[in-house]
Amino acid sequence: MENLTEKTISKEQVYSGKIIDLYIEDVELPNKKIGKREIVKHPGAVAVLAITDEGKMLMVEQFRKPLEKTIIEIPAGKLEKGEDPLECANRELLEETGYRCERMESIGSFYTSPGFADELIHLFFTDSLVKSGSQMTDEDEFLNVLEVSLDEARRLMDQQKIHDAKTAYGVMYMELSHAKRK
Repeated sequence: MENLTEKTISKEQVYSGKIIDLYIEDVELPNKKIGKREIVKHPGAVAVLAITDEGKMLMVEQFRKPLEKTIIEIPAGKLEKGEDPLECANRELLEETGYRCERMESIGSFYTSPGFADELIHLFFTDSLVKSGSQMTDEDEFLNVLEVSLDEARRLMDQQKIHDAKTAYGVMYMELSHAKRK
């Protein structure tokens, strides 16, 4: 089996921001030639598949500037440096929806775009929601909270209103869970 590892020869940070850092790396390829890689470093994130007593998924509608459109997503947010993903998930759920939960479990994690970024999203599930008041969003965060059935989520995906990987993952998780119960 061929070794597929790329060895870093040099690394230059070309941008340092609030959410991401960007590096340009010269690498030695498996065939000994030199290549360039543009790499986005991200602290990671969490997303919460939160199910109401009525079996609906809590989602948020939010304008996403890179897309120049509003999409519907499960609650999510960026990890702070050194923050435990479970603590972050509980914080984001409360901040974005006004709900807390009695228990939450990890249902997996995935890299969002491993071809150029190291962002890892930790996905959590809860069906023990307790209304805790109103949203406590960041000062630059504006969103609407929605309760979406599985059928509605499928339609929203067809309409590309749900159009991100973490939410699609959550909807598919619900479909699989629903299929198992039949």
